[in-house]
Amino acid sequence: MSREQVLTNARIVLEDEILNGTVQIRDGRIADISVGCTEAGEDFEGDYLIPGLVELHTDHLEAHYSPRPGVRWHKTAAIQAHDAQVVTSGITTVFDCLRMGSDEDDGFKDGEMRDMADAIQSAVRENRLKADHLIHLRCEVSAANVLDHFKDFENDPFVRLVSLMDHAPGQRQFQTMEQYTLYYKTKRGLSDAAFAEFVARRQDSSAAYSTKHRDAIAKVCNSRGIAIASHDDATTEHVGEAIGYGVKLAEFPTSFEAAKASHGAGMSVLMGAPNIVRGKSHSGNIAARDLAELGVLDVLSSDYVPLSLLHAPFVLSDEIETVSLPRALAMVTSTPARTVGLDDRGRIATGLRADLVRVHREHGVPVTRSVWREGRRVA
Repeated sequence: MSREQVLTNARIVLEDEILNGTVQIRDGRIADISVGCTEAGEDFEGDYLIPGLVELHTDHLEAHYSPRPGVRWHKTAAIQAHDAQVVTSGITTVFDCLRMGSDEDDGFKDGEMRDMADAIQSAVRENRLKADHLIHLRCEVSAANVLDHFKDFENDPFVRLVSLMDHAPGQRQFQTMEQYTLYYKTKRGLSDAAFAEFVARRQDSSAAYSTKHRDAIAKVCNSRGIAIASHDDATTEHVGEAIGYGVKLAEFPTSFEAAKASHGAGMSVLMGAPNIVRGKSHSGNIAARDLAELGVLDVLSSDYVPLSLLHAPFVLSDEIETVSLPRALAMVTSTPARTVGLDDRGRIATGLRADLVRVHREHGVPVTRSVWREGRRVA
């Protein structure tokens, strides 16, 4: 039996314009878009109708699973809590980040991320979740055991994105020791001797493993058609390396030079939506809105605050004259979807999935009124 719905009197945000009109949904797909209102259907009262948000990089599940140091919550309960917050933020497709490669102090055991992936997939099969969940593997290439962890996901169809990261001192995000010292020594209360030993171990591990692990992981991803992301690129040399690996997504470049080079090479440059909302990076790196003004910001990620993915595009369109609301919303809908090969979503267009969000906004923080995934109301 055909399922039909009509959403009318809406400000429909298309890729390049806002249309006052009506959307018809049939069998979970967008069947028609028209100007004007109809008497039948759900009256939006002038609220925005936008595509469901596509989140490529969020650590939010980890915060539910390990809410305090040493505490592990029930996996399924953690996943459902994460999912509920994601969907009510307007996110209909979410890539859950799972760590590959462990340091001696990160607290996660071998096999723990595989167990979490199994729990996500069980929750999907049991119809527990409202958003569409996929997996993003965050591979710490300087870790000795990253390939062992990565092998656990060798044939997992949920894996659609893999990022190549090196958080060793002197690399990428931590090219200077000032930030690394604050993050690892000051916050953890290490003595000078303990910190010096810690730094030496990290640097030795990076030198021994990073290149060969990048090579091995990229080879697998390219053979399986998995999108690859670089992480914290700082120089044009880093960008050149990313091009060689076939990288599609440049996550959190730490310099204007790297961001411009990545964008110019056809990669989608991703920055944090919290960076936009706060007006600066929490780690002291470049401000995302500066990249938006330069025209080299392509994708936003909620990172650690789900609602920021809906909030940030409105901030950008309010504060930057050259960034329209359709352009800003493309950073959280169509561009991330295209970057990872999800061509069936991210836009309001006939034939695509009816992943849609009703948003009310007069000023300030936007409010999610309703959410549909494949035409089914989930929030």
